[in-house]
Amino acid sequence: MALSNRDRVGNALELLARAFGPYIDRRMTKKSPVGGNWKAAYADVNVDEDPSAQISVVLDNWQAVFRDELRSTGRNLVGEARDWRNKWAHNEPFSRDDAYRSLDTIERLLALIDAPEAAEVGATKNDLMRQRLEAETKKVTPKPDALFTEPSAGLLPWREVIQPHNDVAQGKFALAEFAANLHQVHLRKGLAEYTEPVEFFRRTYLTVGLHQLLTQAAQRIVHGRGVPVVDLQTNFGGGKTHSMIALYHLFSGLPVTGFPQEIQELLSAAGVKELPAVRRAVLVGTEMSPGQPEVKPDGTEIRTLWGEIAWQLGGIEGYALVAEADRTATSPGQAMSEVFRRFGPCLVLIDEWVAYARQLFETSELLPGGMFETQFSFAQTLADAAIAVPGVLLVISLPVSDDPARPGSSPIGSEAELGGVAGQEAARRLGNVIARTETPWRPASAEESFEIVRRRLFEPIATDRIKDRDATAQTFSEFYRRQAAEFPSECREPGYIDKIKGSYPIHPELFARLYEDWSTLEGFQRTRGVLRLMAAVISALWAGSDQSPMILPASVPLDDAAVQAELTRNLDQAWQPIIDSDIDGPGSVPLKIDRAYPNLGRYGAARRAARAVFLASAPRAGSANRGVEIQRVKLACTLPGESVATYGDALNRLTDRSSYLYVEGARYWYGTQASVARRARELVEQLLTTRRDEVHGEIVRRLRDQPVDRLTR
Repeated sequence: MALSNRDRVGNALELLARAFGPYIDRRMTKKSPVGGNWKAAYADVNVDEDPSAQISVVLDNWQAVFRDELRSTGRNLVGEARDWRNKWAHNEPFSRDDAYRSLDTIERLLALIDAPEAAEVGATKNDLMRQRLEAETKKVTPKPDALFTEPSAGLLPWREVIQPHNDVAQGKFALAEFAANLHQVHLRKGLAEYTEPVEFFRRTYLTVGLHQLLTQAAQRIVHGRGVPVVDLQTNFGGGKTHSMIALYHLFSGLPVTGFPQEIQELLSAAGVKELPAVRRAVLVGTEMSPGQPEVKPDGTEIRTLWGEIAWQLGGIEGYALVAEADRTATSPGQAMSEVFRRFGPCLVLIDEWVAYARQLFETSELLPGGMFETQFSFAQTLADAAIAVPGVLLVISLPVSDDPARPGSSPIGSEAELGGVAGQEAARRLGNVIARTETPWRPASAEESFEIVRRRLFEPIATDRIKDRDATAQTFSEFYRRQAAEFPSECREPGYIDKIKGSYPIHPELFARLYEDWSTLEGFQRTRGVLRLMAAVISALWAGSDQSPMILPASVPLDDAAVQAELTRNLDQAWQPIIDSDIDGPGSVPLKIDRAYPNLGRYGAARRAARAVFLASAPRAGSANRGVEIQRVKLACTLPGESVATYGDALNRLTDRSSYLYVEGARYWYGTQASVARRARELVEQLLTTRRDEVHGEIVRRLRDQPVDRLTR
């Protein structure tokens, strides 16, 4: 029997309770004033199995116990989970959109506490999205009030020029698939596009940085020269894990002639004709526990990172070289160099080291994985050994912040990104050690990221369709030049046509907003966040028979549950009802305006303008320089052949009737507080309805107070 939406939410709440109970117990035992006796204060409720009771514990003890680790993002998720649990407990109905949003909230909360149950909830959420997309695909006509249902200016719709990959077009992708997982690749689990070297490189765009990394790696492993230690410094979602997987596959044992032509040419230019047999060690901090030894298939018990590296490279013989250091959880010293000499050439990849090290922070007892301080002495030992032994390449990933408030090269992200103060301290200390020996490297520029996203989401453009892409780019470029005053100045620069070709079918302005605005949000994770969002957008547009020549910011269907969930996951929860009422819901203000004014409705101008303003302003709602200028709104909305003035008219009408839209000069933005225009409308409505007697009494009073001679003049 098929599950109902209510059943899906109920099952997710059970998984939340199963993971949340042990997590809360650990935190309360460690941080609360009463330690392990904390449950006495909650004797009348089931804090082990009831998610409502668990949420109450978290909120009651937020400041003292949970704030430092979960941060504001976690507080919002806990609040949302409480709301969904209450809705479920009160037997309220769950629409498909409600179910999707509740599952998304629970999945994110579970992921925040590193609970494996997050994957199960995510699978349920993705299955629900697939069902929705399959249902919409079966419809003969697009859904009511769909935008872009007719071709524009004689240009071919993007869907006829370039095809999404099947998993994206059919909504069969799992959002977690866009988070490259080095551990899963090492276990040969997951999609072929990650686990199979040829398929991986076929879908991978070689940026300048990645090309350089692979070249240097080949020279180091084969010729013994070049950079021995590399720190992949990126912000979250910046491509560090993908780059490690590229290195892993380069030394997979595949002959040079077995790689795609692009990789063969890279190796030839590096002076590499044959690749040797390379031993590989892969460590992913989120997959390891410093408190739990691991017993290998051959019976070897591993406690530490150095024990794990030695065993992966040399098995029992390799482990024997560091066995005593592993048992005592002390740094192995020169034994690490001996491991490299005996089992080289070798590649050592360490991802998420911060996630591992932060678990040792402020821990007084000696865990199997060692002490917090030992991580940094071992980092120095490991780097020195890699430098000393030719044919050894050590690659480590540390997150780096782009926050201008923290200038410099120190690889420290925010507390929310790194897991609280413990994560920040671990990142700072590891960064200081590795910085003495490594070559820092950033994988991709913003422009290169466009191609990374495009290649992951779309099939290559067929040769006979390149002319159609170029015709679209030419038409857009000429349109912007002819009406130069209406659009931002960069649109009339000669190179803008190349930007359109390079990002096609996604408009450069949409990429700009995602990378320049949305990527500033903690948790969006840059390219990974763009991939997740655009996969949902493309799936919705494909199912809705979108006919636009390019995917503009105004194309983003905010009324789609999956798209809205991706956008609001890193915003204040107050945004969801605002989107439904003021921006792009079935009864929203823009939709009503489009229906009331045919000159706007033929283009869906009000909805498109509202979408454009939201995408450009929501991520920076709290900043001093709020809003987006009208020229950029027009760029985000207007297609060749349309009247640009239509969108100015739409903005004016939106300003008059919207509750959360602000305007100052030529800048527009949405906020989470009602605007002055809304408060004025509400006051007028009250005076004309519920307060009519009060108004009448005030008029009578004022007339009575007037001198008689003034009334008879």
